[in-house]
Amino acid sequence: MGETNMFIFLLLMTINIVGFILSGVDKYKAARSLWRIQEKTFFWLVLMGGAPGVYLGLLFFRHKTRHRSFMIGIPLIFAFQILGIILVYILSRT
Repeated sequence: MGETNMFIFLLLMTINIVGFILSGVDKYKAARSLWRIQEKTFFWLVLMGGAPGVYLGLLFFRHKTRHRSFMIGIPLIFAFQILGIILVYILSRT
């Protein structure tokens, strides 16, 4: 694996781990009526490639599972990201 690929891999892993942890932190804060993490923070992480981590965190911590924007929006964004990657790969091969 080249240096660039390794950097991208580690960056995506970090973003996903942060997204997972923030889901748990926000659930903890919600249960105690503390200052919450803004929803746009989660969506920025998702847009930066953290959809799997954020989504798994929401499911694992049973947090925001009634919010359609999260339960439908995150998988939808992830699907478009995967399609984009596939499209770039196909176009780069021709």
